[in-house]
Amino acid sequence: MTITSFPVEIDIPGVDIESVRIDREGHYEIRVRSTISGGSCHQCGQHITKYHGRDRVKRLRHLPILGREVYLIICLPRFQCLDCPARPTTTQQVPWHERRSPQTTAYEMHVILSLIGSTVEEVSLKEGLGYEAVMGIMRRHLQSKVDWGKLSRLEQLGLDEISLKKGHKDFVTIASARIDGHIELLGVLKDRKKKTVKEFLQSIPNNLKKTIKSVCSDLYEGYINAAKEVLGKRVRIVVDRFHVSKLYRKGLDTLRKRELSRLKEELSEKAYSELKGAMWALRKNKAKLSTKENVLLKKLFNYSPSLETAYHLQNDLTSIFEMKISRSGGKRRIKNWIGRVKASEIRCYDKFISTLESHLEEIVNYFIDRHSSGFVEGFNNKIKVIKRRCYGILNVDHLFQRISLDISGRRIFTL
Repeated sequence: MTITSFPVEIDIPGVDIESVRIDREGHYEIRVRSTISGGSCHQCGQHITKYHGRDRVKRLRHLPILGREVYLIICLPRFQCLDCPARPTTTQQVPWHERRSPQTTAYEMHVILSLIGSTVEEVSLKEGLGYEAVMGIMRRHLQSKVDWGKLSRLEQLGLDEISLKKGHKDFVTIASARIDGHIELLGVLKDRKKKTVKEFLQSIPNNLKKTIKSVCSDLYEGYINAAKEVLGKRVRIVVDRFHVSKLYRKGLDTLRKRELSRLKEELSEKAYSELKGAMWALRKNKAKLSTKENVLLKKLFNYSPSLETAYHLQNDLTSIFEMKISRSGGKRRIKNWIGRVKASEIRCYDKFISTLESHLEEIVNYFIDRHSSGFVEGFNNKIKVIKRRCYGILNVDHLFQRISLDISGRRIFTL
């Protein structure tokens, strides 16, 4: 069915509408012609204007109008180059369509934005496109590597790992940067080996390396040593305080399990039942304990003095990290804490103290600007959500594209 009047503009510069019809499926077919003058020779690149017929008819998917699918029907003009010896002909290339694509660029941007917070499968079904068609759009418009040329500085780098499959040790490294408060994805590395991380850091252009102030990491030596060897002493390596906290809390938790197991054997069933909930009270911030929880802990500590000592030592170390003190002040207090632990009969922190002494310089760098990799942890949680939503992504290039799209897509593709 041909439409005699069509008040809606398709908003493509350099194009005139010739006719509009509704096909058997109820889609708009809009026949258009290009009003752009001439083209560029595919051999010499010169502007050419000698008309030489038309290319084959193309049917291109465009943005929907009034709830209907829209297709543009166009025959692009061909032009002949009189400067090249063979006088080749070239089909005009238009800015609103990429050669060989069955969609307009505007429609492909619509598909890209639809992928934010969604999956390829869902967008494929919603738009009536094949799975590979959506993947092709992603490959055309989403980079699988960082474009260093778009960055003017890096400031704070973060290195952390995630597992591609839950329960498997197929780790990949996520490299990111916090710049002016927002997170920039720098790389998804194939593993977490020191060699791989080192090669990535070496690939950062020198002008950007000079802008790095600190690198935040967990206690994994592969990250720490790679950063030291590539970036040198000028850049501070900061071990995240929350990873440190996780280790010493694990020490207390180990002792708690052992002591409760002992008490279960020694106490009556009634007396032991009165200790129910002790685990959560031990893990809770001391300042936020309720009266009932304080009573519970007092009862537990009457049965286990060693657990009380370990509990107070844990809270003392947490207090040190929360103090607004200098690096040297923090280092002195942590060394004093280590001395107190070693002088006590508590052994649940032995493994932690060994790690603490090995990486003390990187750990106390936290007190300089109180940098942490909290931004990295938050970022990794977003990545885990993307993985779950997409039922797992095993290809690191595809993972880079999906992460970039979710964190920066609207900012980039709606400009």
